[in-house]
Amino acid sequence: MDYVAALVPPVVMAAFFIGLVVTIVKSQGGPNKAKEDAAVDAALAGARSTRQAGRDD
Repeated sequence: MDYVAALVPPVVMAAFFIGLVVTIVKSQGGPNKAKEDAAVDAALAGARSTRQAGRDD
């Protein structure tokens, strides 16, 4: 029975990891994609303006 106790934690972690990956893949795109893309674009624009402001000094 020691082998069962040794195998249960990795199997449980693998199942949760697979569920996490499936959830991430399913959440890509759809109605939230535009909102996520806008947030990334705003962050990149802020980083670019900060970098350009540093060069102007």
